[in-house]
Amino acid sequence: MFDKLRKAFSRDARPQATAAATEAAALGPMSEWAATQGFAFTASGAAFQLQGDVGGKPWKMEVGRPSRKYIQGEELRARAELGVDPDVAVVLMNRPLKNTLEKQAYSHYTDSLRTSVDSSLPEEMRWLAMYQEVGWESAPRVFWDRYSILADTREHALAWFDSALVRQLLEWPAPAPEPTVPFMMMLLRGKAYLRMQQGAAQVPVLQHASQVFHSACESALGAFKA
Repeated sequence: MFDKLRKAFSRDARPQATAAATEAAALGPMSEWAATQGFAFTASGAAFQLQGDVGGKPWKMEVGRPSRKYIQGEELRARAELGVDPDVAVVLMNRPLKNTLEKQAYSHYTDSLRTSVDSSLPEEMRWLAMYQEVGWESAPRVFWDRYSILADTREHALAWFDSALVRQLLEWPAPAPEPTVPFMMMLLRGKAYLRMQQGAAQVPVLQHASQVFHSACESALGAFKA
């Protein structure tokens, strides 16, 4: 009887071990790339974490379970403690995500007959009411087709999204994420943030996302010293 139980547990464990080995192998190139960039890399199953610094300021990027309802599957998120001017507020999101959040916010306000910003709403929805959408002609039309930028002032958005950062946000490597994939980058309270829906083991996309975030942090440090 005990032999049968041992065999049953052994059969159950094999697929799990195989899946874990597959996940580790898929993240191998990411680990190797992180080492060449001087980033600390740790992994647990399909989840991983990168840590580094930019301009002497710490940042962290990780893949794990989503913390937002609009993200399906795994979430890539990053945060950097930049210590820049805390009054600067700039938010970039892809347009399909903005449209989704606007519909949800509109439904909330019309259902409850509320006319003011509700503190119980997710922060992303409150940004739509708090900040105005801005734009400028020097960025290509394809950029504005894909992304929307909300800001406390247009000047702050212009200063953060320089031409190099705009170009990086358009030049995703294959397999490039579709324009409909939720993506958001924020500069709020002196910190930089990134959120993105992440497919499994898309190493070129993960690498590019980390480069975009690193560039965004460099640009913010140059433009908004506290």
